[in-house]
Amino acid sequence: MKALIKRLASAPGGRRTKWLVLAGWVILAVALGPLAGKLGEVEDTGPNAFLPRGAESALVNTALERFRTDEVMPVVAVYSGDTALGPQALAKAEADRRAFAAHVATGQEMPPVLPSDDGRALMVVVPLGDDLGNRVEAIRDTAAANAPPGLDVAVGGPAGSLMDQVAVFGSLDSTLMLATALVVAVLLLITYRSPVLWLFPLIAVGFAAVLTQVATYLLAKHAGLPVDPQSAGILMVLVFGVGTDYALLLIARYREELQRHEDRHTAMRLALRRSGPAVLASAGTIAIGLACLSLADVNSSRSLGLVGAIGVVCGFLAMVTVLPALLVIAGRWVFWPFVPRLGAPVRAKAGVWARIGAAVARRPRWSWLMSLAVTGVLALSASGISLGLSQAEKFRDAPESVVAQERLSAHYPSGSSDPATVVTNASRTAAVTAALAGVEGVARVDAGERSRDGRLATLRVVLADAPDSDAARKTVEALRTAAHAVEGAEALVGGSTAQSLDSQRATGRDLRTVVPVVLVVVLLVLVGLLRAVVAPLLLLATVVFSFAAALGASHLLFAHVLGFGGTDWSIPLMGFVFLVALGIDYNIFLMHRVREESQRLGLARGVLEGLTTTGGVITSAGVVLAATFAVFAALPLVPMAQLGVVVGIGVLLDTFLVRTVLVPALALDLGRWFWWPGRLFTAGGGPAGGPAAGVRAGAGPAPDGEREPRPESQPV
Repeated sequence: MKALIKRLASAPGGRRTKWLVLAGWVILAVALGPLAGKLGEVEDTGPNAFLPRGAESALVNTALERFRTDEVMPVVAVYSGDTALGPQALAKAEADRRAFAAHVATGQEMPPVLPSDDGRALMVVVPLGDDLGNRVEAIRDTAAANAPPGLDVAVGGPAGSLMDQVAVFGSLDSTLMLATALVVAVLLLITYRSPVLWLFPLIAVGFAAVLTQVATYLLAKHAGLPVDPQSAGILMVLVFGVGTDYALLLIARYREELQRHEDRHTAMRLALRRSGPAVLASAGTIAIGLACLSLADVNSSRSLGLVGAIGVVCGFLAMVTVLPALLVIAGRWVFWPFVPRLGAPVRAKAGVWARIGAAVARRPRWSWLMSLAVTGVLALSASGISLGLSQAEKFRDAPESVVAQERLSAHYPSGSSDPATVVTNASRTAAVTAALAGVEGVARVDAGERSRDGRLATLRVVLADAPDSDAARKTVEALRTAAHAVEGAEALVGGSTAQSLDSQRATGRDLRTVVPVVLVVVLLVLVGLLRAVVAPLLLLATVVFSFAAALGASHLLFAHVLGFGGTDWSIPLMGFVFLVALGIDYNIFLMHRVREESQRLGLARGVLEGLTTTGGVITSAGVVLAATFAVFAALPLVPMAQLGVVVGIGVLLDTFLVRTVLVPALALDLGRWFWWPGRLFTAGGGPAGGPAAGVRAGAGPAPDGEREPRPESQPV
């Protein structure tokens, strides 16, 4: 079995098998490509897609299915002015109401025009059924036409808000795909300074994208994989970022081996053998870390984690198969004009990374203490974070539904357009109504409808405060307490405010559940890769510090530069999982190489050699990954923009501070104890039969002419 795995792993570098690998991917893309375009068909845009499993508000949505065959969702048109409205405004609202009647859901009645107490607003509620998108658009066109001077018209409500969000997500996939591809292409051109080489990682990512979309579609359709528009949008960014990272690492190692071996097939097989374990460990860490989100209660978090894990696995498969095959088929010329020649120095004897390594080696303890101080100062800024965004604060530019809600709140009880929904046993409706009416913060309680079998009834509870406010959420808590106390009612309280409350609570539970699991999983992967305990614990601690610093730095940007009203509840959990999974990548790449070099050169020289040889490629990978997530920062949805900022800053901190200074300084300061209780610790940090680890600090990596020979059969 082990021999078979080795043969399969070396197939992309084989003289004949490279063609089989490429042909296999082409056949796969052609045969399954049509399925990739069907991913949108399995996206869940239902009312429970972004809610916690088993939440009371989700149970209400499920119970409402017993009341009707088609879901009814209201759209609200609000007509307002700076002064009391006259007969022209009322005539406009009445004319629109008659036109809106054509869109009312079957079995529903059109409510009358409702004037506000201050006389400066009119409200028309239209219960909609099917074809929400076209109906909301038609209602908005009608409402906007022929408005008399001084009358402002806006259409919102639950249906309007949903359509505004769908419009944002509708263009999300294509926008993110194009922007990410452009960013990655530019960065690869800058990195390689070659008119040809940058195309090869993008071609491989294209194969990975097709496989990812096909796998996600099939698993969603036949295995119940949850997919929502948010996770589908982030998926392609993740595949581009992670796939390009692996491409950079593999190509850098391939270039090294081309300078040592004349035959490019041999060079690629060695590059795969020596970089493969690090890439596999990285992909495994990210995939398993993201898969830990399956333990989350919030459905959107579970979707993002599971879908993201699929993308990482598909990206890994493409980068270790089709990319090596393409590179070997093309030959050395793809590196033009910087073609690697046999016998040329693997790298410059003195460069920026050698100088950084020498500076860290001169004062390792001071270096890691100063690094911790910097991250600590940034982390302290996280203490001022205000969690939670209102509906208006979730958009960069307020859509029409948000404008409508603001005008409703100014002239009506704020919850008029979006009341809480209570489902109760029909026989206890009167008792529940009386209990709810006495709750502070309730403007009124209206009768709803009975289920088709007559056993259940609904009540609409208009809240005095805006539906997405803290005061409204406290009122919903009180409503639930009162409703649950009515014996025999089995009442449930739902609606958008209840959904916000349930999501907020579930996010806190998920943070306490998922974070420890992710830490344990990542620690086990690092222990297996590095054959030590101290090093993995320290590496994991550095990534956690980096996350805290990224969260603090992001908070400063959100509050003082970008002007966001707060931080979305999902950001701490999503940011943590992404940064721990992605940030540990660079530590894996670095320490895998350090361990390899330390077995030959001793600990001190091994650390510096590892830093010097991986410095350029890891920096390029970090910049590419940070830039791909930075694409989110330009999106109109604030939560997604915030996730991109947090992950981007965290990756840059990992790249330029943690991996460059903090980790090498800790390894140099602790010496062989860094590798306790592994082989490097017991061997005193030196190569078998070679010198001990006590190389003078600051000696720098061995010059190319002094490197010990590397047998081709040497295991990584």
